[in-house]
Amino acid sequence: MSSDAAGGGLHFRAAADELAGLLARSAESLAPGVERLGALLIDCWREGGKALIAGNGGSAADSMHFAEELVVRFRKNRQALGALALCDPTVLTCAGNDFGFESVFSRQVEALGRPGDVLIVLSTSGNSANLVRAAAAAHAGRLRTAALLGGDGGRLRGACDVELVVPSDSTARVQEVHKVIYHAVCDWVDAQFPAIDVSAPPTPALPADQARSEPA
Repeated sequence: MSSDAAGGGLHFRAAADELAGLLARSAESLAPGVERLGALLIDCWREGGKALIAGNGGSAADSMHFAEELVVRFRKNRQALGALALCDPTVLTCAGNDFGFESVFSRQVEALGRPGDVLIVLSTSGNSANLVRAAAAAHAGRLRTAALLGGDGGRLRGACDVELVVPSDSTARVQEVHKVIYHAVCDWVDAQFPAIDVSAPPTPALPADQARSEPA
């Protein structure tokens, strides 16, 4: 094995050790926030709402990852849950071109958010101006809010109803802990809903008056 290949293994072990230490140090402090985020989402879906999820760069990829596991499935087949990552490139470039990059998420919150929906923002620094503005737009629209952050939480600290701040200044490690957080939320959410057979055709919902007239 070449020295370069061996060096890659050393980097991996160092990263794994750093991540394991960070998870061990932060598990107790983050667990209550994970529970609050799960409860916030369950209440939202029970009221017919949805989650809007936003982030920049790698956190944008995490937004899409989180959303698809809520909409489709995580560990088991259960009812579909409303979630949308605010990552449509046509909307992002249009809003960025017409209103400025600081407005790429807030404009979507204004268009898509409804009272009782949940906006979740992911930022390793907590200082992304477009996410700060999105949180403000969410509060103005009476959405509930949650933030997955890193470092000291930055400008977003204290700006959301639920916040989970990973105590690290390493962007990579914070992103990795964010993945553990939203996977834990997905796991807990799965447990709140019964398993279903997705191969069976869905039963159409009847209008209320028609449902009342059906024979017993």
